[in-house]
Amino acid sequence: MTRVHVWGASGYGASEAIALLMGHPLVELGAIESASLAGQPVGLHFPRLRKLERNFDSPGAILEAIEPDDVVILGGAHGAAKEVAPKLLAVGARVIDLSEDFRLSPTVAVYGLPERYKAQIAGSRFIANPGCYPMATLLAVLPLSAFGIVQIIVDAKSGITGAGRKPSVHALYAEVANDIRAYGLNGHRHEAEIEQELRAAGIDAPLVFTPHVVPLARGMLADAYCVMSSAPDPQAVRAAFAKFYAGNPFVRVLDDGVSPSVAAVAFTNDAEIAVSVHGNVVRSICAIDNLGKGAAAQAVMNMNLMLGFPDETGLAPRGSTALAGGSTGSP
Repeated sequence: MTRVHVWGASGYGASEAIALLMGHPLVELGAIESASLAGQPVGLHFPRLRKLERNFDSPGAILEAIEPDDVVILGGAHGAAKEVAPKLLAVGARVIDLSEDFRLSPTVAVYGLPERYKAQIAGSRFIANPGCYPMATLLAVLPLSAFGIVQIIVDAKSGITGAGRKPSVHALYAEVANDIRAYGLNGHRHEAEIEQELRAAGIDAPLVFTPHVVPLARGMLADAYCVMSSAPDPQAVRAAFAKFYAGNPFVRVLDDGVSPSVAAVAFTNDAEIAVSVHGNVVRSICAIDNLGKGAAAQAVMNMNLMLGFPDETGLAPRGSTALAGGSTGSP
């Protein structure tokens, strides 16, 4: 059994990863390290993890316990992984970082998008897990790389857990309820990540990206409008999506007229995509769980690839992974 440790374990993404690891048949849970909650019961802060019956470990516990070929999932705040990741790699651990610290080139980490980099992930010891907005956007757009895109407009909506677990006024229930709020209008921090991966796929079209927060605990819907130089053949567009995701157990390209559902992908590593052609515009809509496919479940899939396990290990059956803490399951 491979030991998997979780660093920065007090956040939503990390707690989601803990829940998945608890049900994974081929790994065992190692240290659960949290500076802010050290010594406190895990179940006190995440009720769905009460059966774990463990306390959060103190800072330094992972470095003390680590052995070569252990896996560490880094769930700390953005900026924190830059210090700890090199230390873990130096002792022979495999590392999967949920933060944005190593996503942009140049970096020593492989970008953890298995729909594009599966072989590289399988041979890597260090993965930079994609952000949730980039994940949904890239899944919606990458299959169109050969169609001559001249403009991409993305309207994306996220549940409030995307803002993290650290208390802040803008994330209070009273601030979020009964509203849909656009933000990051002068540039969102995920835009560079999205553009990097579009360019890597040969898509040079300019991007207009508008994120919104909606009154949901979890879930994400990205509507991508790809303007083409000429009207594409609808059958060719659908064939491109079918080919791109052939053999992928987690991405569903829906029938014509069927809308992606955030509820259908909640608590899973699944993505649902609807694609349609409107003159010279291809509309591609992608639904994911921002804490699942957009964070922890994708990290577990990347871990499976790194360790040579089947993609779905610990991630199936669909809809059964009622994961982390109280506020991630219901507002």
